[in-house]
This record gives sequence, structure tokens and C-alpha cells, in this order.
Amino acid sequence: MDMAVAAEGNALLKQHVIDPEICIRCNTCEATCPVGAVTHDDRNYVVDADKCNFCMACVPPCPTGSIDNWRTVVRIKAYSLQEQLGWDELPAELSAEALAEAGGVPEAVAAADAAGPQAQAEASASADAPFQSAAYGATLPPWSAAHAYTNLYGPKSAEKHVTATVVGNVRVTQVGTDYDTHHIVLDFGAMPFPVLEGQSIGVLPPGADANGRPHHARQYSIASPRNGERPGYNNVSLTVKRVLEDHHGNPVRGVASNHLCNLQVGDKVQVIGPFGASFLMPNHPRSHIVMICTGTGSAPMRAMTEWRRRLRSSGKFEGGKLMLFFGARTQQELPYFGPLQNLPKDFIDINLAFSRTPGAPKRYVQDLMRERAADLAPLLGDPNAYFYVCGLKAMEEGVVLALSEVARQAGLSWDTVGQALRKEGRLHLETY
Repeated sequence: MDMAVAAEGNALLKQHVIDPEICIRCNTCEATCPVGAVTHDDRNYVVDADKCNFCMACVPPCPTGSIDNWRTVVRIKAYSLQEQLGWDELPAELSAEALAEAGGVPEAVAAADAAGPQAQAEASASADAPFQSAAYGATLPPWSAAHAYTNLYGPKSAEKHVTATVVGNVRVTQVGTDYDTHHIVLDFGAMPFPVLEGQSIGVLPPGADANGRPHHARQYSIASPRNGERPGYNNVSLTVKRVLEDHHGNPVRGVASNHLCNLQVGDKVQVIGPFGASFLMPNHPRSHIVMICTGTGSAPMRAMTEWRRRLRSSGKFEGGKLMLFFGARTQQELPYFGPLQNLPKDFIDINLAFSRTPGAPKRYVQDLMRERAADLAPLLGDPNAYFYVCGLKAMEEGVVLALSEVARQAGLSWDTVGQALRKEGRLHLETY
């Protein structure tokens, strides 16, 4: 064997791994990874050691911290994807003796620990990376955002979960064949569960998977403002889509979404969380908010809009501009279409895009953004303007590219504007 190859194989690696006990399978890590190193099956999210370049892009956006885990291994014996997919918990860290037995060079153990993933990231960095929308997404909340409480209930907290009671369940899209969307209200009674607009919770479906293991939590964005769907009560609302058919027209039922949509008033739900400390709205009263979403990505936008509406109704709030770019296949499949029509036009600027309206050309949210470039350009350069993107992953790159085009057409440097949006907590991306 070539000695150089042998030495490389016996080198130590600080392998990036995901804690399956904490992970809520929200897909944030896979969506933000620029090199496709993160993948998943129906049970676990895992990192491919052969692809990971330690860029750390996936670490800050993770709502639970499950992604920020590392294990020192001998490179040629790194944990395979198959091993990781079978984990129910992380393996223990290997001792120096165990690493040496596995073929590692003992003197390298301390060096690997000292260097850590950041040194590996710097060694793997490339200046020729293609355009990545995730590179412009903020990992810090707006400077004026309220303090978010996170991980109060979960696998490794003092309380494993909290029981909520269903106090409302209504359909918020017209009848369709592919899916239906419900607005579900959960009440926590006397159990503390403080949340902010932009946060999410994990719902634990009852029962077990095909292998007899309990179902893992599914993540849902909160659709109600901080003082509850019903003001003054300890409750939250969710926007839940139940898929009825797959892309081939075959019947399908998601485990958690189907469970939630079938719930009746009085039923109980097991919840963990809350999660998320960056996708938060500004508290500064004159701040402007631009909301860009598709489908159930409207949940956090509804929460932000409703909180601003309640503040405005008090008569003591002078708010900044609200703009909404909301996309769906048809008007019938757009959640909350009716209530949106009742919002005052001097309160919110609503722009709707439909991609499957019979007899009409396809229109997407990024098309509407380009049409409103004259209104968006000043907001890109305004330090009090914040942009929020939520929905299917496929929309993210198109939206960020549209923002870059708006900036350039206005004579602004996108490199400067884009980095300012990220560093100042002004552009938030939450796609799945």
C-alpha cells in the first residue's frame, strides 16, 4: 500500500453528526447545506463524511442544536450513512486508546481536538462556490426582536413533552383533490409555553413506525401571535397541510399531518419545543416587514401580520410598511384567502401569485417581486426593513435571485446589500 494513502486513511477526522434524539426533522440542515452532504430517510437526518466540507452553513439555522455535534474518528472508519440512519442516539465519543486501536496515530488525537471543525472548514474552503441563496440568510434575529424561549420541552429537557388540548380545527382551503389545509388551535392550560411569531413546535404523533419505534416529532410553524390565537389565553395555532395524493395520484397520508387534521375539539396532543431563535419579527414600531411565502409557509406570516394588526387596533401603534407576496397553485388552494381580503389596504400590501389557474399564465412570487421592484429597492437599503421567506425549498433561490436583480436594477451592489441583510438579521430563509 502506498504510504501516503495509508497515512491519509489513518488520519483523524472530526466527523459531523446529527443527534437523532434532539432533531425534529425540519429539513433546515439539508436545505442549507451547499454541497449536498446532508440527506435523510423516513427516520433520521445524517451527514455524509465524504461530502461534508465543514463550511458550518447548517449549524446556525438549526432550531434545536442537533446539528452541532462532532465525533473524532479514524478517517477510513468514519461512520457510514447506513450506520447513522440506524441510530436512535449518538454513539459515545471514542477514547484516545480506542482511536489508537482503530489505527489512528495517537499523537494526532490531541491535535484533532484542538483544531476542531473550524480548522477543517478553513482547510476545505473554496473561493469558487456557485450562487447559494442560503449564504444570504440571516442566523441572527432582528436587533429589536423579543427574547425567544427555546427547548423548554423535549427529549433532553427536564420535561419530555407538554400535553395540549385541541380547542379548534377548521379547514382553510377550499375542497381539493391533492390536499387540504387546516387551522388548528392548541391550548396548554396552566403549563408554561411562551412563543413568539416565527417560532415552531414539534408534534409527537401516537403509535410506532414500521420497525416498532415511536414516531419522531414533526415540526410545525406557529400561526398565531405571541398573546395567543385567542388573546390572553395560553394557546397557539398551526397551519397544517394534509397531503391526499402523491405526484402519481396514489393515495397517501402523512403520519403527523393526517393525525392533526383528524383531531376533534377536546382531543390531546403531545408537544415539544418551542424552537427557533432567529426567524423573529422586529419589535421596532416603524420597522418594515416584507413577507414572501407559499402554502403553509404562510403560518409565520399570519402570526406577524396578526400581531401588527392587534397593535394597530390599540390606537397607540404607528407601524411601518407590511408587504406580502403569497403564492399557491390556485386561489382555491391558498390558505386564509377569505380573511386576507378583509385586511385594510392601508395596513398591508398584498400580492398574490397563482401558478395553475386555468387559462392564465403561470405566476410565481418572484415574478410579482420583480413587478414591484420600485417599491422593494428602497427597502433593501433601509436598515429598518426586514425580509422573511417561508415555503417550499424550490422557491428560495428564485426569491433571493429576484432580490439581487432588484438591487442591481436600482444601482445597488448586491454583494454589499446581500451581506448587510445577513449580518444585520434582515433576510430570513425558512424553506423545506
